[in-house]
Amino acid sequence: WILVDKPPFMAAHPSKPSDRATLWHYLSDLLAFECVNGGQISIITRLDRETSGITLVAKHRAAARTLCRQMELHRVRKSYLALVWGWPVQDAWEVDAPLARQGLHSPSKIWLKQTIHPAGSPASTRFSVLQRFERPSSNGTRFALVRAFPKTGRMHQIRVHLQKSGHSIVGDKIYGPDESCYLEFIETSWSERLESQLLLNRHALHAEQLTLEETGHTWIAPLPPDFQRFLSEATRPY
Repeated sequence: WILVDKPPFMAAHPSKPSDRATLWHYLSDLLAFECVNGGQISIITRLDRETSGITLVAKHRAAARTLCRQMELHRVRKSYLALVWGWPVQDAWEVDAPLARQGLHSPSKIWLKQTIHPAGSPASTRFSVLQRFERPSSNGTRFALVRAFPKTGRMHQIRVHLQKSGHSIVGDKIYGPDESCYLEFIETSWSERLESQLLLNRHALHAEQLTLEETGHTWIAPLPPDFQRFLSEATRPY
Protein backbone atom coordinates (compact mmCIF):
# COMPACT_ATOMS: atom_id res chain seq x y z
CA TRP A 1 0.00 0.00 0.00
CA ILE A 2 0.97 3.64 -0.38
CA LEU A 3 -0.37 6.98 0.84
CA VAL A 4 -0.98 9.98 -1.39
CA ASP A 5 -1.49 13.64 -0.46
CA LYS A 6 -4.35 14.31 -2.88
CA PRO A 7 -4.75 17.91 -4.04
CA PRO A 8 -8.21 19.50 -4.17
CA PHE A 9 -10.24 19.40 -7.41
CA MET A 10 -9.04 15.89 -8.27
CA ALA A 11 -11.68 13.16 -8.42
CA ALA A 12 -10.71 9.78 -6.98
CA HIS A 13 -12.29 7.69 -9.76
CA PRO A 14 -13.57 8.49 -13.26
CA SER A 15 -17.31 9.11 -13.40
CA LYS A 16 -17.49 9.00 -17.20
CA PRO A 17 -15.25 7.63 -19.97
CA SER A 18 -13.84 11.08 -20.80
CA ASP A 19 -12.42 11.58 -17.28
CA ARG A 20 -8.65 11.30 -17.61
CA ALA A 21 -7.20 13.37 -14.76
CA THR A 22 -8.42 11.36 -11.78
CA LEU A 23 -6.35 10.02 -8.92
CA TRP A 24 -6.94 6.50 -10.26
CA HIS A 25 -5.39 7.42 -13.62
CA TYR A 26 -2.31 8.99 -12.01
CA LEU A 27 -1.91 5.95 -9.76
CA SER A 28 -2.22 3.66 -12.80
CA ASP A 29 0.75 5.45 -14.37
CA LEU A 30 2.74 5.51 -11.13
CA LEU A 31 2.13 1.83 -10.37
CA ALA A 32 2.23 0.53 -13.95
CA PHE A 33 4.92 -2.06 -13.11
CA GLU A 34 2.89 -3.46 -10.20
CA CYS A 35 -0.31 -3.58 -12.28
CA VAL A 36 1.40 -5.45 -15.15
CA ASN A 37 2.65 -8.00 -12.62
CA GLY A 38 -0.71 -8.81 -11.06
CA GLY A 39 -1.30 -5.76 -8.92
CA GLN A 40 -4.61 -3.98 -8.55
CA ILE A 41 -5.20 -0.40 -7.43
CA SER A 42 -7.83 0.00 -4.70
CA ILE A 43 -8.44 3.43 -3.16
CA ILE A 44 -9.30 2.60 0.46
CA THR A 45 -10.01 6.05 1.93
CA ARG A 46 -11.77 7.85 -0.90
CA LEU A 47 -12.06 11.63 -0.62
CA ASP A 48 -14.54 13.96 -2.30
CA ARG A 49 -13.23 15.78 -5.36
CA GLU A 50 -12.78 19.07 -3.46
CA THR A 51 -11.36 17.53 -0.29
CA SER A 52 -7.57 17.48 -0.07
CA GLY A 53 -5.21 15.33 1.95
CA ILE A 54 -4.15 11.81 2.83
CA THR A 55 -5.54 8.97 0.75
CA LEU A 56 -4.73 5.33 1.53
CA VAL A 57 -4.26 3.09 -1.51
CA ALA A 58 -3.79 -0.67 -1.70
CA LYS A 59 -1.54 -2.02 -4.47
CA HIS A 60 -3.01 -5.54 -4.68
CA ARG A 61 -6.12 -7.47 -3.67
CA ALA A 62 -4.71 -9.05 -0.52
CA ALA A 63 -3.68 -5.64 0.83
CA ALA A 64 -7.11 -4.21 -0.06
CA ARG A 65 -8.86 -7.01 1.87
CA THR A 66 -6.62 -6.47 4.90
CA LEU A 67 -7.05 -2.70 4.92
CA CYS A 68 -10.82 -2.87 4.39
CA ARG A 69 -11.05 -5.27 7.32
CA GLN A 70 -9.06 -2.84 9.46
CA MET A 71 -11.46 -0.08 8.41
CA GLU A 72 -14.44 -2.20 9.45
CA LEU A 73 -12.83 -2.80 12.85
CA HIS A 74 -12.14 0.95 13.26
CA ARG A 75 -8.40 0.32 13.37
CA VAL A 76 -7.64 3.01 10.80
CA ARG A 77 -7.82 6.37 12.60
CA LYS A 78 -8.30 9.58 10.63
CA SER A 79 -8.52 13.26 11.44
CA TYR A 80 -9.49 16.21 9.24
CA LEU A 81 -9.08 19.97 9.39
CA ALA A 82 -11.93 22.29 8.42
CA LEU A 83 -12.34 26.06 8.17
CA VAL A 84 -15.84 26.87 9.40
CA TRP A 85 -18.14 29.87 9.71
CA GLY A 86 -18.57 31.33 13.20
CA TRP A 87 -17.06 30.65 16.63
CA PRO A 88 -18.21 27.39 18.24
CA VAL A 89 -19.25 27.96 21.84
CA GLN A 90 -17.65 24.73 23.02
CA ASP A 91 -14.00 23.83 22.60
CA ALA A 92 -14.96 20.20 21.93
CA TRP A 93 -18.20 18.42 21.10
CA GLU A 94 -19.60 15.34 19.38
CA VAL A 95 -22.38 14.85 16.85
CA ASP A 96 -24.07 11.44 16.77
CA ALA A 97 -26.70 11.66 14.02
CA PRO A 98 -27.64 9.10 11.32
CA LEU A 99 -27.26 10.09 7.68
CA ALA A 100 -29.35 9.26 4.62
CA ARG A 101 -29.70 10.54 1.07
CA GLN A 102 -32.12 13.46 1.32
CA GLY A 103 -33.99 12.55 -1.85
CA LEU A 104 -35.12 9.26 -0.30
CA HIS A 105 -37.12 11.04 2.40
CA SER A 106 -37.99 14.52 1.09
CA PRO A 107 -37.80 16.50 -2.16
CA SER A 108 -34.24 17.40 -3.14
CA LYS A 109 -32.82 19.24 -6.14
CA ILE A 110 -29.37 17.77 -5.47
CA TRP A 111 -29.15 14.02 -6.00
CA LEU A 112 -26.07 13.43 -3.83
CA LYS A 113 -27.12 15.62 -0.89
CA GLN A 114 -27.15 13.88 2.48
CA THR A 115 -29.33 14.73 5.46
CA ILE A 116 -29.81 13.71 9.08
CA HIS A 117 -32.68 11.23 9.32
CA PRO A 118 -33.63 8.57 11.92
CA ALA A 119 -33.85 5.94 9.18
CA GLY A 120 -30.30 6.68 8.03
CA SER A 121 -27.01 4.88 8.73
CA PRO A 122 -25.33 5.54 12.10
CA ALA A 123 -22.77 8.34 11.96
CA SER A 124 -20.66 9.93 14.68
CA THR A 125 -18.00 12.66 14.61
CA ARG A 126 -15.95 14.36 17.35
CA PHE A 127 -14.83 17.95 16.90
CA SER A 128 -12.32 20.22 18.63
CA VAL A 129 -11.57 23.91 18.05
CA LEU A 130 -7.96 24.76 17.25
CA GLN A 131 -8.36 28.49 16.60
CA ARG A 132 -11.04 31.18 16.50
CA PHE A 133 -10.30 34.22 14.35
CA GLU A 134 -11.57 37.09 12.21
CA ARG A 135 -10.48 38.29 8.76
CA PRO A 136 -10.35 41.99 7.74
CA SER A 137 -11.11 41.13 4.11
CA SER A 138 -14.35 39.49 5.29
CA ASN A 139 -15.48 42.57 7.25
CA GLY A 140 -14.59 41.03 10.58
CA THR A 141 -16.65 37.88 10.03
CA ARG A 142 -15.82 35.18 12.54
CA PHE A 143 -14.28 31.84 11.56
CA ALA A 144 -12.70 28.86 13.26
CA LEU A 145 -10.19 26.16 12.43
CA VAL A 146 -11.66 22.86 13.61
CA ARG A 147 -10.28 19.33 13.80
CA ALA A 148 -12.72 16.50 13.09
CA PHE A 149 -12.42 12.86 14.16
CA PRO A 150 -14.97 10.75 12.25
CA LYS A 151 -15.84 7.51 14.03
CA THR A 152 -17.74 6.31 10.96
CA GLY A 153 -17.21 7.00 7.27
CA ARG A 154 -20.54 8.06 5.77
CA MET A 155 -20.81 10.18 2.64
CA HIS A 156 -20.39 13.91 3.43
CA GLN A 157 -20.45 13.03 7.14
CA ILE A 158 -18.18 15.79 8.46
CA ARG A 159 -19.82 18.43 6.28
CA VAL A 160 -23.36 17.52 7.40
CA HIS A 161 -22.42 17.21 11.08
CA LEU A 162 -20.74 20.62 11.02
CA GLN A 163 -23.83 22.11 9.37
CA LYS A 164 -25.95 20.57 12.15
CA SER A 165 -23.59 22.18 14.68
CA GLY A 166 -24.32 25.59 13.15
CA HIS A 167 -20.83 25.94 11.67
CA SER A 168 -20.81 24.98 8.00
CA ILE A 169 -17.52 24.63 6.17
CA VAL A 170 -16.26 27.69 4.30
CA GLY A 171 -16.69 27.22 0.54
CA ASP A 172 -19.25 24.41 0.86
CA LYS A 173 -21.64 24.78 -2.08
CA ILE A 174 -24.16 22.23 -0.77
CA TYR A 175 -24.13 22.52 3.03
CA GLY A 176 -23.02 26.14 3.26
CA PRO A 177 -25.12 29.33 3.20
CA ASP A 178 -27.44 28.18 0.40
CA GLU A 179 -27.66 24.93 -1.58
CA SER A 180 -28.54 26.97 -4.68
CA CYS A 181 -24.83 27.83 -4.82
CA TYR A 182 -24.18 24.27 -5.97
CA LEU A 183 -26.88 24.44 -8.65
CA GLU A 184 -25.56 27.79 -9.85
CA PHE A 185 -22.00 26.42 -9.94
CA ILE A 186 -23.11 23.49 -12.10
CA GLU A 187 -24.71 25.91 -14.58
CA THR A 188 -22.20 28.78 -14.65
CA SER A 189 -19.02 27.45 -13.01
CA TRP A 190 -17.17 29.67 -10.52
CA SER A 191 -18.15 33.36 -10.51
CA GLU A 192 -17.57 36.56 -8.57
CA ARG A 193 -21.03 36.23 -7.03
CA LEU A 194 -20.28 32.77 -5.74
CA GLU A 195 -16.92 33.94 -4.43
CA SER A 196 -18.61 36.73 -2.47
CA GLN A 197 -20.90 34.18 -0.81
CA LEU A 198 -18.55 31.25 -0.31
CA LEU A 199 -15.09 32.97 -0.07
CA LEU A 200 -13.27 29.83 -1.25
CA ASN A 201 -13.78 27.97 -4.51
CA ARG A 202 -13.89 24.60 -2.74
CA HIS A 203 -15.09 23.34 0.61
CA ALA A 204 -12.26 23.84 3.10
CA LEU A 205 -11.85 20.24 4.29
CA HIS A 206 -8.44 18.57 4.51
CA ALA A 207 -7.62 14.96 5.47
CA GLU A 208 -4.80 15.83 7.82
CA GLN A 209 -3.72 12.61 9.51
CA LEU A 210 -4.05 8.83 9.17
CA THR A 211 -2.86 6.12 11.56
CA LEU A 212 -2.72 2.37 10.95
CA GLU A 213 -3.09 0.76 14.36
CA GLU A 214 -1.85 -2.60 13.03
CA THR A 215 1.59 -1.15 12.29
CA GLY A 216 1.63 1.96 14.46
CA HIS A 217 2.43 4.16 11.46
CA THR A 218 1.07 7.73 11.34
CA TRP A 219 1.20 10.13 8.40
CA ILE A 220 0.41 13.86 8.36
CA ALA A 221 -0.37 15.92 5.26
CA PRO A 222 0.68 19.59 5.52
CA LEU A 223 -1.87 22.38 5.18
CA PRO A 224 -2.72 23.02 1.52
CA PRO A 225 -1.91 26.48 0.08
CA ASP A 226 -5.51 27.78 0.14
CA PHE A 227 -5.80 26.98 3.87
CA GLN A 228 -2.51 28.76 4.48
CA ARG A 229 -3.65 31.87 2.57
CA PHE A 230 -6.99 31.97 4.40
CA LEU A 231 -5.32 31.65 7.81
CA SER A 232 -2.61 34.19 6.93
CA GLU A 233 -5.29 36.91 7.13
CA ALA A 234 -6.43 35.85 10.58
CA THR A 235 -6.70 38.55 13.23
CA ARG A 236 -7.81 38.50 16.85
CA PRO A 237 -7.03 34.79 17.34
CA TYR A 238 -8.82 33.34 20.36
